[in-house]
Amino acid sequence: MLPQHYSLQNLPLSSKGISSMAMNVSSACFSVLSCKKPNRIRAVASEDFATTAALKTDTEDKLKLGGSELKVPRLGIGAWSWGDTSYWNNFQWDDQKLKAAKAAFNGSLDCGITFFDTAEVYGSPLALGAENSETLLGRFIKERENDNPGEEVVVATKFAALPWRFGRQSVISALKDSLNRLGLSSVDLYQLHWPGIWGNEGYIDGLGDAVEQGLVKAVGVSNYSEKRLRDAYERLKKRGIPLASNQVNYSLIYRLPEQNGVKAACDELGVTLIAYSPIAQGALTGKYKPENPPSGPRGRIYTPEFLTKLQPLLIRIKEIGGNYGKTPTQVVLNWLIAQENVVPIPGAKNAAQAKEFVGALGWRLSNEEVDELRSLASEISPVTGFPVEKL
Repeated sequence: MLPQHYSLQNLPLSSKGISSMAMNVSSACFSVLSCKKPNRIRAVASEDFATTAALKTDTEDKLKLGGSELKVPRLGIGAWSWGDTSYWNNFQWDDQKLKAAKAAFNGSLDCGITFFDTAEVYGSPLALGAENSETLLGRFIKERENDNPGEEVVVATKFAALPWRFGRQSVISALKDSLNRLGLSSVDLYQLHWPGIWGNEGYIDGLGDAVEQGLVKAVGVSNYSEKRLRDAYERLKKRGIPLASNQVNYSLIYRLPEQNGVKAACDELGVTLIAYSPIAQGALTGKYKPENPPSGPRGRIYTPEFLTKLQPLLIRIKEIGGNYGKTPTQVVLNWLIAQENVVPIPGAKNAAQAKEFVGALGWRLSNEEVDELRSLASEISPVTGFPVEKL
């Protein structure tokens, strides 16, 4: 099977349904203020042309997800915060945040970042005032189509392994519900969000069924241990279906995938590691300090005590970034990309964040800098970010 990227032209007719600085020309295309649309290069001054052309080159540097034929940029956008009121957004979703999320979506595409990851439980209806992330993403795609017909958007979503869901058919039923919310006839990547209490073999079989029914182009798992990863890989392999990815919590200050065998197994099996919370939910951006911790549930994880211990690492990250004309956010994302076979998906709540993320592409930290940052980070005891892991 040779899956193709999702195109806005494939929308079914019946669909309803995450400091400003001066930069030189080679890096200006990645700054928050100067991102250009890669598919609309104009005949302008040579500097503007060079900026746009550089952006197009770097965002078109794509990789295949695992053994599938699905190609994605080396960085995607996570949509966990879109519509959420249980963890993000200070427990409130409103029109201003909706507009900001839509701007994040459009800003990402304007910069050539076409890969978006959502899930059926993001923006759960059980949370007061929440709006489903899949529904929002589908709406943004449809509205974007009006001005950008045929533009590529790569959509990934996830199945929630809830205790009352049994067997392979539960995966297909949930997938069809997700497709209805997204307003799509298929998605590019469908993942098991976490391992179930029971019935995991049936869930894996359901992923295979989804591929064979043409509802998805590639399949993956999330929060899977090395053993579960290998089991899923082998079960799908018997049907001739590659396991494309394992999405796990991975950042400079949370390197459990390196320590528990997951990263090594992904590399061995040819399964792409998708890194969620790659900037540690904002803790690695330098935005938060001991006297100014993040709000909401994140403040109970990234406490003033933890942020105090984090400061020496953040100072060095900023120093290294200054040598490249890059922000701390761009440095820590580049650190992940430098690990190879890793696609970070930072969450973007507005256009400025989305455009800043692109600055992680098109350059590379030296091996010495990669090792130095790992060494400094190893002196900090990691914290486990939401959601709970080691299931």
